[in-house]
Amino acid sequence: MVDSIDKAREEFFSEAQEIIETFSRNLLALDATISEGVKDPTLVNEAFRAVHTLKGLAGLFGAVAMGTLSHHLEDLLDELRLGRTELTRAVLDLLFGSIDVFGKILVAERAGSEAIPPGLDELVGRLRELGGSVAPEPGMVTEYELDPGMLAVLTEYEEHRLRSNLEQGLRLYRLHVKFDLATLDKALEEIKDRAKRHGEIITYLPTGESSSIETIELDLLMASHDDLSILIGALASERIIVEEIERKPQLPAAFSSRRHPPAVAESILSVPSGHPRLGEETADLALVSPDRSLRSLTQTVRVDIRKLDRLMNIVGELAIVRNVLSRIADRVRAEGQPQISSELLRVHRNFERRLTEMQDGILEVRMVPLGQVFERLSRVVRQISRELDKEIRFVITGSETEIDKLIVEELSDPLMHMIRNSIDHGIEDAAERARVGKPAAGTIALNAFQKGNHVVIEIEDDGRGIDESALMQKALRLGKIDLTDREQLSREEVLSLIFLPGVSTRERADDVSGRGVGMDVVKTNIGHLGGVIDVQSEPGIGTKMTITLPITLAIVSALLVKVGEQVFAIPLNSVSEALAFDGRGVRVVDGRELMGLRGQSLPLCRLARVFDLPEENPSGRKFVVVATVGTKRLGILVDYLIGQQDIVIKPLGKSLAQVRGFSGATELGDQNVGLVLDPAALVEEVLLSGESAREKGLRAHG
Repeated sequence: MVDSIDKAREEFFSEAQEIIETFSRNLLALDATISEGVKDPTLVNEAFRAVHTLKGLAGLFGAVAMGTLSHHLEDLLDELRLGRTELTRAVLDLLFGSIDVFGKILVAERAGSEAIPPGLDELVGRLRELGGSVAPEPGMVTEYELDPGMLAVLTEYEEHRLRSNLEQGLRLYRLHVKFDLATLDKALEEIKDRAKRHGEIITYLPTGESSSIETIELDLLMASHDDLSILIGALASERIIVEEIERKPQLPAAFSSRRHPPAVAESILSVPSGHPRLGEETADLALVSPDRSLRSLTQTVRVDIRKLDRLMNIVGELAIVRNVLSRIADRVRAEGQPQISSELLRVHRNFERRLTEMQDGILEVRMVPLGQVFERLSRVVRQISRELDKEIRFVITGSETEIDKLIVEELSDPLMHMIRNSIDHGIEDAAERARVGKPAAGTIALNAFQKGNHVVIEIEDDGRGIDESALMQKALRLGKIDLTDREQLSREEVLSLIFLPGVSTRERADDVSGRGVGMDVVKTNIGHLGGVIDVQSEPGIGTKMTITLPITLAIVSALLVKVGEQVFAIPLNSVSEALAFDGRGVRVVDGRELMGLRGQSLPLCRLARVFDLPEENPSGRKFVVVATVGTKRLGILVDYLIGQQDIVIKPLGKSLAQVRGFSGATELGDQNVGLVLDPAALVEEVLLSGESAREKGLRAHG
């Protein structure tokens, strides 16, 4: 029973979060229409429906705070969609503020706290102030030959849309359609999409007539600025008849939306029970005949990511079994039993194929589009740009790029910090942009794409760029570098100073940024995900930050190597090649060992020196594994190459979590444990801080 309650609560949190994100997308779309000077009533209505659904969900699970906020939001959105309250920037700001409060409510609900979430009372008070207006008169509605039955079941919102369209001079049309019951929903959506190009479908109602129990006939009320001939050409077919609704020859008594004459009431009751009203306010009831199936139409389920983690761990254990099975087959063959060995290998190959299918299937389920986090960033951009009085054009591309769900969640805060810095530090104010000939609106572009086994995310702005001189001076004052380092740092290394703790080019801190807190945290968090950040900047032109991340951290293919008696695993998604190394052609530049590789210099990292391990054969043959992370390369020197193996990376635990150079550990299948190297950390340490400093730092942490 307890498990059932816990599962129901998890379903509640998941569904509530989805609805809130839908509401947020509606508000972002509304914000865009206001900026373009266009009013789209369907967006307000969709926002109303989202909040209405959330209110019902909150009531079902006893979430009082969420229900209270949803109720007052619903009232305001109802006023907006009925035209009683104008949608202004101030009103939209208030609606956006509810997204943050909903987030706090969810956190409090999950923690079981009964305390009132911060900001709830103030927000509810402001929502109350905007509610409550007098309904407008019906006006021109009574001038048309409209079916009393259809008028009787119009919702208040549909009456408002009908009235608004008539006031704008649009014509009214009746679309008589005939659909198969089995494809009703799909057919309705198709006709609505086609009609949207020419006007607005206000409502639809079953006619009560049908030539077959397999079909249903509906009348759709449509307002359009087009002539009848145009609509017939665009919409009419053998199943769709388009007719214009004419004006009445003389005006009858005024039509009231709330008091219907007996004849109208009778027409409401005459709607067949098998064909319920298909308006906006009705429940999603299926039209089912006795011989119809009651099976659900949806084919999706929600899965807790922790369950997928457990499945992936089991797959990792099975991978170890597979490797043991391969070794047993080799040993049996060596002992002179080829027939048994052949059978074992056949079983091994079949097992490996099925295991790969299982692994790929679980990974596919874990993958989610980056658009999930990108949409949240749109709200951040809007909020900060208004706080700083800067006009920002936020451009998103590649939101369909997929990555592991856990990585998406860990990306939210780093990306938010980077966007904040771009708006505050990067984008100039309107006056400064005008002086240098830039458009008043600054642009921040967020782009994502897949590159091999990695996902690349780019954040680029057209602001002032990074002031390298100011950055260097701040680092000197804080003691992060000395005068000797200053002369030797490359431009790339100077730009990378922005990731040092406490370093900021902003002299005065404010509520948004400038305290030197954030970019070092960004770098650390990205590093924990096995990724790196590259920085490019041009004064007066802008700054571009590029994040390179693995697609998944759940289960990875790795190259097993050996240094002395210690086995290490290097993720294959960072390995470009491995080759023999004889020590010739190695030179030392600024304390770093370099070797030539196809006309380019490759920095070297000797793992034996880094981790203070005895080398198996110091002067003999070795191997160099070329690791590539982003645009950077590093040659990792090892004693032996063991081979490729799929591994599950296990965390090192709290006591070893801060050890640099490792992303975890893995079981090797022979009752031994191998350490998993973090190529991104090694590349960064070698290339940016010099090998001698790196060795000291790694040993100190170890």
